[in-house]
Amino acid sequence: MEWSDEAAAARAKAGDADAFRVLVERHSRPLFRLAFRMTGNEQDAEDIVQDTFLRAYRRIEKFDERASFGTWLYRITVNCSLDLVRARKRRSEQSGPTNPEMGDLIQSLPASSPTPDRMAMSGEAKQRIAEAMEELSASERTAFVLRHFEGHSIGEIASVLKIKDEAVKNTVFRAVKKMRTELEPLITAGRMQGGAR
Repeated sequence: MEWSDEAAAARAKAGDADAFRVLVERHSRPLFRLAFRMTGNEQDAEDIVQDTFLRAYRRIEKFDERASFGTWLYRITVNCSLDLVRARKRRSEQSGPTNPEMGDLIQSLPASSPTPDRMAMSGEAKQRIAEAMEELSASERTAFVLRHFEGHSIGEIASVLKIKDEAVKNTVFRAVKKMRTELEPLITAGRMQGGAR
């Protein structure tokens, strides 16, 4: 039987483990994708998804059935991701600078012909993107990932972050501006290489 999220959540609230299993199977992949984009690390993303479902299971009675179950899970995943990113940042500040693991964030940079120049640019692009993502605040990173990687609407992001639509627009705008500033040297270098051919 195919349950809607709302029906499965209601049954899970009543103690139906099979209904909760349906929700886990339905939402695991998109939550993993979100967690990976927030942290840039596959193992961290897997841990976050597990933590998300554990928290959801423990707090299922607090889920308001008038809300979207998927949005509720996204909010938990974002919070778990941000907790991990903050903890990583604190450890990094205590132990000195480290190489961020966000390099895997962009898997599909254009590479029509893998020349040495292109391969070097691709590696540099990944590094610059990772550094740019690290410069975003927690809310900027979340809004940017949800908007530009996950394709969520402003309203959906507002619901996840529990802020007004206008605040989401401003947060996304600030994130994009910071990313552009950080990536401008790379874009300029790419244009110069492209024009030199």
